[in-house]
Amino acid sequence: MPPEPTQALADFAATLSFDAIPERTREACKDLLLDALACALAGHQGEETAQLAGLAGALGQSDESSVISGGRLSLAGATLLNGYLITSVTMCDTCRELLTHIMPEVLPPTLAIAERDGIGGRDLLVALAAGSEVAIRVGIGLDYPVFRAKGWHGPGVLGPFGAAAAVGRLRGFDSETMARAFGLAGSQSAGTFAAWGTPTVKFHQCRGALSGLMAALLAEQEFVATREFLTEPDGGLYNTYAEGGKPEAALAGLGTVWELEKLALRPWPSASSIQGMITAMIELVEQHEIDPAQVEQVRITLSPPVFKLHGGFATYAAKFEAMLSAHYVVTAILHDRALTLEQFEPARYDAAALRSFAANRVVVTADPSLSGHESRAEIETADGAVLESYCEFPRGAPENPLTRAHIIDKFRTYAAPRLSEAGIETVIDAVTRLEELDSAATLFDMLRAAPQPARRSA
Repeated sequence: MPPEPTQALADFAATLSFDAIPERTREACKDLLLDALACALAGHQGEETAQLAGLAGALGQSDESSVISGGRLSLAGATLLNGYLITSVTMCDTCRELLTHIMPEVLPPTLAIAERDGIGGRDLLVALAAGSEVAIRVGIGLDYPVFRAKGWHGPGVLGPFGAAAAVGRLRGFDSETMARAFGLAGSQSAGTFAAWGTPTVKFHQCRGALSGLMAALLAEQEFVATREFLTEPDGGLYNTYAEGGKPEAALAGLGTVWELEKLALRPWPSASSIQGMITAMIELVEQHEIDPAQVEQVRITLSPPVFKLHGGFATYAAKFEAMLSAHYVVTAILHDRALTLEQFEPARYDAAALRSFAANRVVVTADPSLSGHESRAEIETADGAVLESYCEFPRGAPENPLTRAHIIDKFRTYAAPRLSEAGIETVIDAVTRLEELDSAATLFDMLRAAPQPARRSA
């Protein structure tokens, strides 16, 4: 009989060592960490960040844990807020086959416990690898199409397992304690696509981070929980959230095939599903000088699942809907020849000319012959010329990966408003040589916001 996946994944997470992780996988973990820190620094500009900060501040009055480029909060509060910062402006990593972000759930509790316990970069890296791999593999065993058809949203369901695995690894859990942590994590798994189009889909991520932290800390107190949560016939994850799932798939190649290496990164702030469309449009404006005033129509073709998520925002309410809107994103790229957070500020997305162009000049359709992130873009100009671009794999996908240099550029871009130039380079060097870092607390010290110059009195 094949091993029960809950226990097998617990064994893996509890016993994983630095030397058992291939060098390329270690480097992938560093890429994920640096990318997540870039996203978190950008997340201070998020539309709802202040609201989440208010909630995080209410979760206890202690201040033992650091916020990325912020102040100090309770262990729970910092975990929740850091998770939201990473996902706030929608440009964090994505497991494409599971439509699930991983770092917003796994990294925050890992950093919080590593800082609290004075844990160094070598063990931090191992915990990130363990947590990321567990979260992805739990999802692979679900039979994702069945899981998705029931309306479940992956981050809040899978994230608690990854967060619990990472914290458990830092705390030195044995396999039995780790399995109980997974039972407690699964008891908190939740989040559905009913939240789509609202900021609540991002709350799924940070709540998943906090759930995993609580699961691990409670398991450490020897709290009794099922040790076979994934396959338990009555209420187990695979039998309840899917139709039995594919448990064997969760364990295929465990320890030799690293699923975390397949995570996609996003060079642009916007939904992960439309990164292919963005790639196609960016390539068009990079290759051609296009005057938006001379454009008759832009035609975008998406796969049916992506169209369902992003084709219905020809008009958009505010920042988050603008980030989800294929119509607006295309319009912004055409007019500004770029896509950064500047294009998602009210002064830009509320510009009358851009709102009119998105609603009247951009046509978005679905094509059943396209799948996943495949996208086509056509720009028809007033003289009848048609410029075309097709994207099979978006920039940042494993088939079209970002280099470390690309990730460093992203970090520099979004760190600039909050860190000094010297501070930025110090963080980059620390992550690049993560295994040499003496303590996670040192990394947080590097990430402290640069003091703002005092204003002169009038």
